[in-house]
Amino acid sequence: MTLPNNATPLIALEAYVFDTETTGLDPARARIIEIGGLPLGDGRLDEKTALRQLVNPGEPIPETATRITKIDDAMVAGAPPFAEVWPKFAAAVSGRVLIGHTLGFDLAVLKRECERAGLPWHPPRTLDTNLLAQVIAPNLGGFSLEHLASWLGVEVEGRHSALGDAEVTGKIFLALIPKLRDGRIRTLAEAEQACFALTSVLEDQHSAGWEEAVAPASERLARSLARIDPYPYRHRIGDVMSAPVRTVAAEALLGQALQSMEEQKVSSLLVSDGNAGAALRPEKTGIVTERDVLRALAGHGAEALDRPVGEFANRPLVCLPASEFIYRAIARMSRLRLRHLGVVNDTGEICGMISARDLLRLRAHEVTVLGDGLDQGNDVPALAASWAQLPQAAGALLAEDVSGRDVAAVISRELGALTRRAGLLAEQRMLAEGKGAPPCAYALCVLGSGGRGESLLSADQDNALVFADGEPGGPADQWFAAFGGIVADILNEVGVPYCTGGVMAKNEHWRGSLATWHDRVGNWITHSRPEDLLSVDIFFDLIGVHGDVALAERLWRGAFDAAKGHAAFAKLLAQSAGDTPSGLNFFGGVRTEDGRIDLKLMGLFGIVSTARVLAIRHHLLERSTPARLAAVAALGRGKNDLDALAHAQAVFLHLIAEQQVADMQAGLPPGNKVAVRRLSREQRNDLREALGAVRHLDTLTRDLLF
Repeated sequence: MTLPNNATPLIALEAYVFDTETTGLDPARARIIEIGGLPLGDGRLDEKTALRQLVNPGEPIPETATRITKIDDAMVAGAPPFAEVWPKFAAAVSGRVLIGHTLGFDLAVLKRECERAGLPWHPPRTLDTNLLAQVIAPNLGGFSLEHLASWLGVEVEGRHSALGDAEVTGKIFLALIPKLRDGRIRTLAEAEQACFALTSVLEDQHSAGWEEAVAPASERLARSLARIDPYPYRHRIGDVMSAPVRTVAAEALLGQALQSMEEQKVSSLLVSDGNAGAALRPEKTGIVTERDVLRALAGHGAEALDRPVGEFANRPLVCLPASEFIYRAIARMSRLRLRHLGVVNDTGEICGMISARDLLRLRAHEVTVLGDGLDQGNDVPALAASWAQLPQAAGALLAEDVSGRDVAAVISRELGALTRRAGLLAEQRMLAEGKGAPPCAYALCVLGSGGRGESLLSADQDNALVFADGEPGGPADQWFAAFGGIVADILNEVGVPYCTGGVMAKNEHWRGSLATWHDRVGNWITHSRPEDLLSVDIFFDLIGVHGDVALAERLWRGAFDAAKGHAAFAKLLAQSAGDTPSGLNFFGGVRTEDGRIDLKLMGLFGIVSTARVLAIRHHLLERSTPARLAAVAALGRGKNDLDALAHAQAVFLHLIAEQQVADMQAGLPPGNKVAVRRLSREQRNDLREALGAVRHLDTLTRDLLF
């Protein structure tokens, strides 16, 4: 079972649907007479493991309660008391989200029953179908189980029995999921945040003595942050250090040190000031890294390689004992902004090294599990559960000082894996529906940021299909139209929304045979108006992720070849992208709206578009934005400006990625608007510099086109 996190899609939730029957409606005095519940996972209810238990309340059951529940004193006379019943249900709920209808009442009664029995009460994470329905359909005539079941077409059985009401509640929850998704409420935290906005409803429930049926996402975030990862607090530095250490004498030449790094496949060497063979001690030891070599070459040129490595070493080597806990190393490296730390034994001698890469391995399992889950998911809930780990993995990587650009590359890889798996599931569904196997070879492709390796957590669908043979509207095209529709639906359910611009293989303009695509590209190139080329530019980011990917590569290269020499086409593409608005005000400050700046609109989109248009114009077969900018610079045109753009893109990606992780943890949908106030002074300076680099982007683009 995958523990739910804030980014878990509702369709992938591991939950327990729960209900109680009580002696009355006053939560301060009501006693439980029946408990029922069943697990919900993988998008379905598990009725085989349902639990139902009568409870002896220890007092007479009022006649009014018996009329409703059909439970009387005789029925509960031999039933166990709450203290014996609750532990079994608590174990079933553990690690799951508790779902109920008007759940605040049940929680209040449960809490008081636990207090009476002397049992611990741990408030679970919860969702209330009554609140969710009010979020998505506030004008509905009523929100009782009967009202919601009628609205959603759910059959009601076993009403006013704990298990019967729990089963109906579970079915209502599953029926609410697509409606919530249509309202852009996809994840657990987004559902919590939306329910918490029902302030008047929650105030009424609080006044009635109910417990909170939902906690604000910010509070939930604080609770989750309080649950510290135990690994660094249970393991010692000696468990993860690298040994033996690699050394070089201080008098050795820098070039020799660099050659030694290459031969030993290491990124750093310890620089010893002592005698050869003597024990290494921190006060007589420095460190030189690949970055130090690069700085030396930048400052002194090639002659630096002929100077002693000791001149460029960092001293003294910062060390911690091997017996210290790992969290001490993390704190020390973070505070001093170090990527390497020495490790000393009980006698103070250097016995090993620990690097940022070693610490990153502590988190690496999150991304590995994510990749395995997407590569092996057999249905939508399984894929959604794996996809939900992506924000957590992204946050872990960012916390380890991995660049936003590298995080975007990880996300893009997983988006490709998800699209590939959606293609496989779509093929299986086509076969199951009697529509047969693919009529010919084909490639399912991703476009835009996914193709460039620059996707972030707000990515929507950009995909296309190319197949070997078939006319528009013919049998093959019809098969792939249905196939593309299933792919789009799967991705949307998992958590990658439909493309608002329609760039999806289910739409006729984004699928076709090689011949159809050839004609389509030729038609683009001969167009004379930029408005006719909207969304065309991202086609040039295309990459195959499933099927015969060689078809995709032929199509992509063929499009670049077709556009070669057509300067007017590149110019029209630049015009269709539009101008980049300035993110700086008259005084050089960051221009914000409600405290945030849209970094995609104010810079990222312009940089990406410029790099793409220049690659098309100069026939540079690269996909990523940095590679395209570097290839243009290699032509001897505007190197300084292009390098500044590449740096600006890295800044924008990093700031957006950090904001998206923070927003998703707070129950907000990820976007491209960054809260400037949360940035450090250094980040604000980097942001102003990056915005300055794109201030004259439109002029630079026009200059470099010709």
